[in-house]
Amino acid sequence: MMAFKHALLILLAILGLPYAQGQEVLLPEVLDVKQLLFDGKLQRFFLVQEFEAHFHQPDSTALLVDVQPCNYIFEYEDGSKDADDAYWYKDRSRFERSRERMAVDEFWFTKDHFILYNGIRLDAATTFSELAELFPKAANMLAELDAYGGEKLQVLTFREDEKNISDGKIRLFLKDGKLYFIQWWFPC
Repeated sequence: MMAFKHALLILLAILGLPYAQGQEVLLPEVLDVKQLLFDGKLQRFFLVQEFEAHFHQPDSTALLVDVQPCNYIFEYEDGSKDADDAYWYKDRSRFERSRERMAVDEFWFTKDHFILYNGIRLDAATTFSELAELFPKAANMLAELDAYGGEKLQVLTFREDEKNISDGKIRLFLKDGKLYFIQWWFPC
């Protein structure tokens, strides 16, 4: 990340732009997770009892020590993790559980699942043009990525915070021009 920031500073100097303005021009826009409600009810971080009240039981679970992701949502500052942290899966979506806390890691727009963003419903019927109206800067940076099983999907990428402190990104994937799933992504 430091190399990117140095390269960004050099590019901004060449273009004659101040750093703040350069970030606005060159970096993806921020997706404000405080404005997201999953299925119109749950924020990104919630409690196990809220999961059970809304989704009932997970379709399956997997201990994170067995899956070995490169990043844990609930990792402690010293890098340690709880051995019983797990992924909970429901209707293709993936949630991370640590003790009584949960977080959305990946949310699929299957069945009747949707998100509300600033009160606007986004679901499997939401088109790229509708997303482009809501997120014009992200739409201008539309990319294509290989996803699960080598499937090529379109992706809108967002920053997590205004100051670009986090290396993580929020990605909205589209299939056939329609919203498919949302994912929190962090480099290893």
